[in-house]
Amino acid sequence: MNGTLIPHRPSRPPSEQIVNSPAALHRLLAVLFLGFASGLPLALTGQAMQAWLSVDGVDIATIGFLGLVGVPYTFKFLWAPLMDRFEPPFLGRRRGWLVLTQLGLAAVLWWMASISPAHTPLLFAAAAVSLAFFSASQDVVIDAYRTDVLDPRERGLGSSMSVFGYRIAMILSGGIALIWAEQWGSWGHVYRVMAGIMAAAAVVSLLTLPRVNSDSKPLASDAGREVLGFLAMLAGVLAGAFASRWVLIGVGLDPNDANKWIQLLFVLAGIAGALPLGAWAARRVGFATLNQSLASFFGTPGAWAFLLLIVLYKLGDAFAGSLSTAFLIKGMAFTQAEVGIVNKIIGIWLTIFGALLAGALMLRLSLYQALLGFGVLQLLSNFGFYALAVLGKGAWGGFTLPPFDLGFVALATPSQIDGLLMAAIAAENITSGMGTAAFVALLMSLCNHQYTATHYALLSALAAVGRIYVSPVSGVLSESVGWPAFFLFSAVAAMPGIWMVWRMRLAIADLVTRDTT
Repeated sequence: MNGTLIPHRPSRPPSEQIVNSPAALHRLLAVLFLGFASGLPLALTGQAMQAWLSVDGVDIATIGFLGLVGVPYTFKFLWAPLMDRFEPPFLGRRRGWLVLTQLGLAAVLWWMASISPAHTPLLFAAAAVSLAFFSASQDVVIDAYRTDVLDPRERGLGSSMSVFGYRIAMILSGGIALIWAEQWGSWGHVYRVMAGIMAAAAVVSLLTLPRVNSDSKPLASDAGREVLGFLAMLAGVLAGAFASRWVLIGVGLDPNDANKWIQLLFVLAGIAGALPLGAWAARRVGFATLNQSLASFFGTPGAWAFLLLIVLYKLGDAFAGSLSTAFLIKGMAFTQAEVGIVNKIIGIWLTIFGALLAGALMLRLSLYQALLGFGVLQLLSNFGFYALAVLGKGAWGGFTLPPFDLGFVALATPSQIDGLLMAAIAAENITSGMGTAAFVALLMSLCNHQYTATHYALLSALAAVGRIYVSPVSGVLSESVGWPAFFLFSAVAAMPGIWMVWRMRLAIADLVTRDTT
C-alpha cells in the first residue's frame, strides 16, 4: 500500500458483495433472529411482570422489591469466562450455550406461568431471578456469537439487524403481551406462549445457525482450576460488596436514606469494593480464562481510553432519555395515551428505522465516521426536548390519529398527537438507533475471538454505567435547575464522548485494520 492508510477497494461495493453472498445473508439473518431471542425475555422481568403483579393484587412495596430480579443483567460478566472456557458437547462453539440457555428460558417461563405472585411471592421471585439469569446468560452468548460469526465488514449492518430484532421482540413482550393478557384474562397463558416461543427459538438455533469460525477455540486450561477460580472470584466479590456496605454504615450512613446521593454512594462503594477483591481472588486462585482475557484486552493499545469512550459515548443520550416519560407526563402534562402512542409504539419503530438506516450507511462509512456522525446527531436530538420544554404543548400544532386495529394492537378512539412532541420523539429515537448500531459495532471490534463472551460482557456492563447510574443524578438535577436547563446539560454531557471519538480516530481505524488482516 506504499505507506498510505487507504484500504484496498474491492471491485464491487461492500453492500453489493454482502447482498449477493448467500453465506453472508445467512449470518445476517441469524443475527436478526438472535436479536429477537435476546429482546423477548427482557420485558418479562420488567414491564410485563410489573403489570402481572399489579393486576394480581400485589402491594407496591413487594413490586418494588421484585424490581431487584434484574440484578443478573448487571453482573453477567462474572460467569461469562466459564462460557468462553467450556463448550457443551456435540453442539458447537457458542451454539451449544445458545440452545441450553434458550431451553432454560422456556422451562422457567413455563414454571412462572403456574405460580401466583400474590399467594407465593417468594417462589415467584425465585422464578423471576432464574429467568433474569438465563436471559443475561443468553445475552452473553449472543453477543459473543454475533462478534465471532460476522465478517468485520458486516458488523455495521449486523448490529443494526440485531437492534431491529431486539426491538421487535420488545414490542411483542413489552406491549402486545399486555393486550393479550387483557383479552385472555390470564398472564399465566401469556407466559406459556412466551415459553413456547423460546422453545422454538432453541430448535431454530440448533438446526439453522451457522457455525462460528473453527479457529476460535477456548483456552486450554485446567477445568477444575477454572471452576475453583470462579468460586473464589465470586466469594471475593460478595466479601468486597458487604465490607464496603458495613464501612459506610459504620461511619453513620444509612443505605435506606431518602437522599438519592447517599443511596448512589452505597451502590458505587459496593462496586468499588467488590470488583478489586474479586479480581484479586481470581488471580490468587487462578481463574485462567478471566485473567488471560483481562490481560488480552488491556494489552490492546489504548485500552483504558476505549473504556472511557464506552462510558461517555451514550452518556448524553442516557441523560435525555432517563426521565423522558416523567418529563412528558408530569412536566408537560401530556396524557398517558398520547405518550404511549408516540413514545412506546411509534418511537420503537422509529428506533428500528434509525438502526436500519445506520446499518445501510455503515456499508459506506468507516467505523470512525459512523461513531462521529451518529454521535453528533444524538447530541442534536436533545434540543428537541429542550424546544418542547421552552415552547410548550401545541407550539407546532398537531394532528388526529384515527382509530386502527392491526389485530395484535388497536386504538379504539381517535387520539390527538402534538406536532412538537412527535418531532422530538422522532429525532431522539432515530438518532438513538443510529448511535446504538455504531456503538455495538465498536464493541464487537474490541473483542478478541478467544475471549469474546468475557470481553463483550465486560464492555457492555461498562456501557450500562451511564444508563443505570444517570437516573438518580437526573432526578436531582432536573428538580434543581428545571427542565430546559436539564436538557441543555444533557447536550453538554454528550460532547466528551464525541471529542473522545475524534481524539481516538487513529486507534479506531487500527481496530478495523486489525480485524481485516
